[in-house]
Amino acid sequence: MVAKMAANKKTGQNRTLTSPKLVEAYTDFILSRQAMQCSPSTLEFYKYTAAVFLFWLEGKLITSPQEILARHVRGFLAELSEQKKSDWTLHDNARAIRTMLKFFHAEGYMSNPTTFTMPKIAQKRLLVLSANEVNTVLKACSVQEKAIILLMVDTGLRRSEVTGLDWGDLDMNTGLTRIRRGKGGKARSVVLGAITRRALLSYRRQLVDTRDNDPLIQSSLGGRFTGSGLLQLFRRIRKASGVPITPHSLRRTFVILSLRAGMDPLHLQALLGHGSLEMVYYYAQMQDEDLLQAHNSFSPIDNLHKLK
Repeated sequence: MVAKMAANKKTGQNRTLTSPKLVEAYTDFILSRQAMQCSPSTLEFYKYTAAVFLFWLEGKLITSPQEILARHVRGFLAELSEQKKSDWTLHDNARAIRTMLKFFHAEGYMSNPTTFTMPKIAQKRLLVLSANEVNTVLKACSVQEKAIILLMVDTGLRRSEVTGLDWGDLDMNTGLTRIRRGKGGKARSVVLGAITRRALLSYRRQLVDTRDNDPLIQSSLGGRFTGSGLLQLFRRIRKASGVPITPHSLRRTFVILSLRAGMDPLHLQALLGHGSLEMVYYYAQMQDEDLLQAHNSFSPIDNLHKLK
């Protein structure tokens, strides 16, 4: 069954939904996401989070979507919180459950809609690398790792977008690079600077297969790099450089360094692939050095003699 496969991948536990009504509704929900052409990573997200919630419901003797109430969702999220799960984990689970329950109601599996308050995400300072930290990381990198780090800092690409690139997606003369399927299935273009292109050329000389349809970033066996493989690479770089680096921190670093260099937020929005400026502002949380520079330049007291 689909639910059994979803749980096994993450937990290793041999569990299978046994309630026919839950199985039918869950299977229909996953098929609806496939029909919407959700990306493989989005499908895995829904398969796992939805299945875990339904397994939890069965443990509470819930056997039909009709029986699911808001208090059940709150109870499930409370248990995750007691397990010391992060704010983002709670929010991601709640988001998946909300989407599934909306589907259940729309498709007639539930007579009444089940609504609940989404858990809040604490406002924390997001990890962003300074220019000096980027240079420190690059000094600890192999030729392949250097190409990957420069590619991600220069474009703000997501992990799945990096692993999905082929050599034919990149115009080495102009730097224009085609992202065929970004988040939400959207296509867009990004641009690579000359230094990043030179690093990729250096990396390409180590590869055997570099035709247009060959992966840009390749495993040691010449296959496409996986998302988990990229995470392992980042762990090695963290250990070697001493810099706390993650794939998504490089996306935020791209935003901060681009703004410091004078890039227009509207251009950033297009390069990041967002439909609005909201996420650009979210990524662009002011860093201490930005606040220091701004105050040094515009302090009302230090500039009192200039003011009228």
